[in-house]
This record gives sequence, C-alpha cells and structure tokens, in this order.
Amino acid sequence: MTTEAPMKTTGTASDAAGGNEGGSSSASGSGTRDKIREEASKLGSQAAERARGYAGQGKERATGALDELSRMMGDAAGDVDERLGPQYGKYARSAASSVQSFADTLRSREVDDLLQDASAFVRKSPAIAIGTAAVLGFAFARLIKSGVEASSDVTDTTANG
Repeated sequence: MTTEAPMKTTGTASDAAGGNEGGSSSASGSGTRDKIREEASKLGSQAAERARGYAGQGKERATGALDELSRMMGDAAGDVDERLGPQYGKYARSAASSVQSFADTLRSREVDDLLQDASAFVRKSPAIAIGTAAVLGFAFARLIKSGVEASSDVTDTTANG
C-alpha cells in the first residue's frame, strides 16, 4: 500500500502561464555568486597580504639570527687560532664571512622573490629540499630540547638552592 502526500501548489496564475520567475531567480542567484566570489577574493587578498607580512617578519628574524651566528663564529675564530692553529681560524673566519654574506643577500631580497626561488629549487631538486628540511627540523628540535632542559635545570637549582 503506497501513500503519497498530496502535491501542494503555491504558484500564481502567471507561473502557470509560463511567467518569468525562474529567470529572475537565476539572475539573483548569479548576483549572489558574484558577491560570494568578490568576498572570497577580498579574503584571499587579505590572507596573502598577512602571509607576506609574517614572511617579512620571519625574514627579519632569520637575518638577525644569521648576523648573530656570523658574529659568534668570528669571535670564536680567535679561540680556534690559539687552540688549533691559524689555518683553522682562517676556516672559521671564512665560514663567518659566508654566513654574513648569506644574511646580507637574504636581507636585500623581497619576500616574493625568495618564495619563487624556494619553489623553483624544490621543483628542481625535491630530494635535496626534503633532506634539508629534515636536517633543519632535527636541528631545531635539538635546539628547543636543549633550551627546555637548560630552563628546567635553572629552575631546579633555584628551587633547591
């Protein structure tokens, strides 16, 4: 036994006569889609601008860290001279100079150019890019772990002392 609900008709006489309500509905639907696209475009632009800002801040931090690393390597070159000899101190100074040169190059480039270069590098050498990311991830994890351990050691000695 099949029971079907009675069909409800809510149309007007002009609908039955082939009125143009469907046409105006698609026109308003198209307007809504255009508004949605426009808003999505605005949000995309805002997100891209915000990402560029964060990338710029990251670039500033990275160049600052590279400057500091270069300075530390240069300072350590004197100790290397005394302990291992001047030829090894020369290597330390050369490494410090290379790091400083990289920091200067990074500082002078625009964020968009750096992103394009990185993208091209990954497309050209994906294995090297993955290996580099793994090594950097490992190094950062060790750095963070040592910082956390040092922090807990300081907390322990001040609590016990």
